[in-house]
Amino acid sequence: MVRILRPLLRGTTYTRLLHLWIPGLPFSVWMFIDPGTPWVPVLVLPALGLVPAVRRGEGVQAALLLTPSEREPGFSEEFSATWRDRMRTVLWLAVRTVLATVTVFVTVWLPLLGYSLVQVATGTVPGGVPVLEDARHHWAYALLVPFPLIVLGAALVGLGALVTAVARGLLGPSPAERLAALEARTEQLLERTRIARELHDSIGHALTVAVVQAGAARAAGDPEFTDRALDAVEETGRAALEDLERVLGILREPEKPVGGRPTLVDAGRLLESARASGATVDAEVTGPLETAPRPVSREGYRILQESLTNALRHAGAVPVRVRIRVAGSTLVLEIRNRLTQDVPGPGRGNGLRGIRERAALLGGRAWTGPDGDDWRVRVELPLG
Repeated sequence: MVRILRPLLRGTTYTRLLHLWIPGLPFSVWMFIDPGTPWVPVLVLPALGLVPAVRRGEGVQAALLLTPSEREPGFSEEFSATWRDRMRTVLWLAVRTVLATVTVFVTVWLPLLGYSLVQVATGTVPGGVPVLEDARHHWAYALLVPFPLIVLGAALVGLGALVTAVARGLLGPSPAERLAALEARTEQLLERTRIARELHDSIGHALTVAVVQAGAARAAGDPEFTDRALDAVEETGRAALEDLERVLGILREPEKPVGGRPTLVDAGRLLESARASGATVDAEVTGPLETAPRPVSREGYRILQESLTNALRHAGAVPVRVRIRVAGSTLVLEIRNRLTQDVPGPGRGNGLRGIRERAALLGGRAWTGPDGDDWRVRVELPLG
C-alpha cells in the first residue's frame, strides 16, 4: 500500500501538476475577454513556437518543474538555432496545451464526482454532475467515493510522467547541441588533465630540487655551499608557488584568460636551478626560440622541466646535456644524462607518460629511454 502511494508523496508529482496547469492560464484570461471563442489562444501557438527564445524558456521551465531533483535533466536551454528546433517547439506547445486541457478536466471533474457521490449518499440534492442529478438517495453510493479519488491520483502521476517523456523528446538537445556539449566536456577534461600535469611538473621539480639540495648541503658540511643550496631551494620554491597560485586561479575563475605561463624563453631559470642542485648542465639553444608559438613553447618548457626533474631524481648530480633547436617548422628538444642503476623503464612513470601525451596533443612525437650509456628524452614538436 505504501509503495502504491509513494508517488503521491513526492514533490515532483505536484511540480509536474503545476507545469500542466500553467498553459490553462491564457485560456482562463481569454474567457473574461470573449467567452464565446475560448479557442482563440490556440491560434497564437504556432507563431509563439517560432520565436527562438520560447524554446529556451520552455526548457528552463521543464527542468525546474518536471525534473527538479535531476542534475542533468536533458532539456535544452538554448535558443532555437534551426527550423527543426522551431518546429519541435511548436509541436511541444500543441501537445502541452492538449495535456493541460485533459489535466484541468480531470482535476476538476473527478473531485466534483466524488463530492456528488457523497451528496447522493447523504440525501442532499447533488449538483454539477449531470449523471447523478436524477440519482435516488442511497447509502451505498458512499462506497463509490474512493474510486474517483484513486483515478485522480493515478491520472496525476500518469499525466506527469507522460508530459515529462514528451518534453524529453521535443525539448531535448538537438544533434548540434549534443556535439557542442560533448566538445565542451572534452575541453574541460583536457583542461583538468593539463592542470594535473602542470602541478605534477612544477611541484615535482621544486620538491626534487629541495631534496637534492638538502642532501648535498648535509654531505658537504660547508656553510657557503649550504647558503647557495638554500638560495636555490628558495628560488625554486617561489617559482613553484607562483605556478600553484596561477593554477588555483584557473580553478577559481575558469572563464578568466590564462596568462603568465612560462615558456622556453624562460628556460634559463630551469637550467640554473639544475646547476644549483649540483648537476653540470651543458645547454645549447639554436634558432629563433622566441618565434615559436606560445602553446608549443609552453609545453616545451614543461617537457624540459620534467626531463631535468627526472635526471636529478634518478641520476643525481650528473652531467646533463640540453639541446633546444628551432629548425624550419619543428622545435626539437633533446635532454641526455648519464645512465645509473635507477633507470625508469620507458613505459613507467607519470612524468614520462606526460611528456609523450604533451607531444601527442600538439601533433608531435617523443622518445624516452636508454640510448647507449645515456638516458635520452627527445621531443619533436611542429611549429605550424
